[in-house]
Amino acid sequence: MIPDEAKKSQSVVEELLGDSVIGIYLFGSAVDDSLTIWKKKALVAQLMNVSGTIGNQQSIRPIELTVVAVSDVVPWQFPPRAEFVYGEWLREEFEAGSVPEAVRDPDLAIVLKKVIDNSLPLYGADAANVFEPVPLIDIRMAISDSLPNLLAETAGDERNVVLTLSRMWLTAATGDIAPKDTAAHWVEKQALPEHSVLLQYAREGYLGKVEDRWEENREEFEALVSYMRKSIEACLNV
Repeated sequence: MIPDEAKKSQSVVEELLGDSVIGIYLFGSAVDDSLTIWKKKALVAQLMNVSGTIGNQQSIRPIELTVVAVSDVVPWQFPPRAEFVYGEWLREEFEAGSVPEAVRDPDLAIVLKKVIDNSLPLYGADAANVFEPVPLIDIRMAISDSLPNLLAETAGDERNVVLTLSRMWLTAATGDIAPKDTAAHWVEKQALPEHSVLLQYAREGYLGKVEDRWEENREEFEALVSYMRKSIEACLNV
C-alpha cells in the first residue's frame, strides 16, 4: 500500500517538474536536468505542507525526497551528486528561507542502491533500467565517510543512531541493504548479550510498539554505540 504522503509528494513532483521527470520511486525521484531556484523553492513550500513534522500527533509521515539528475550519476561516479534533498531535519532552515543546493553526498550511494534493488516505481521505468549498478566498494566507502558525522551529535537522536549503525553493520558485513528494523534484528543476533535489550528497545520504538526514552539509558547507549562502531570498522577493514 502506497502511503498518502507519498502520493501527494508524487503529485507535487509531477506538477512542478513536468516532462523532465524520468522516474519517481518509493525511495526518491530522478529527473533529466538540473532544477532552477524557483522550482526548488516551490518544491520546499509544497512538500512542507505534505510532510509531517517530526513527532507530530496526527501520525502524518515525514517525507524524505531526493531528486537526482540522471546525468550526474550515469555514468557512475563517486561520490554521487544530489540535485535536491527534502527532509524534516531541515525544516527550520526551510522556514528561514533556505533553498537546498546540489551537493555531492557519499550517503547517496547507499540510497541509490536501495532504489535500484528494492524501490517501487510510481512513475517511469524501473530504477535498474535508469541507473547503473552501485559498486560495493563505493557502498563501503560511503559507510566509512558517513560514520563520523552520524556519531558527532547523538543526543536526542539515539534511536536513529542505533538503527542507522545497525544498517551500516549489516551492509558492511554482508553487502545487503535492509530496512532499519530488519537490520536491528540482525544485529541483535550478532551483538553481545548485554546489548540485545537496547537494540530491541530501539527497534520497537521505531515500529511504534513502545515510547522509547533514552535519558535513563545513556551509559548503556554509549557502550552500544562504541561496540557497534568498532564492529563496523572491523568489517570495513577486512
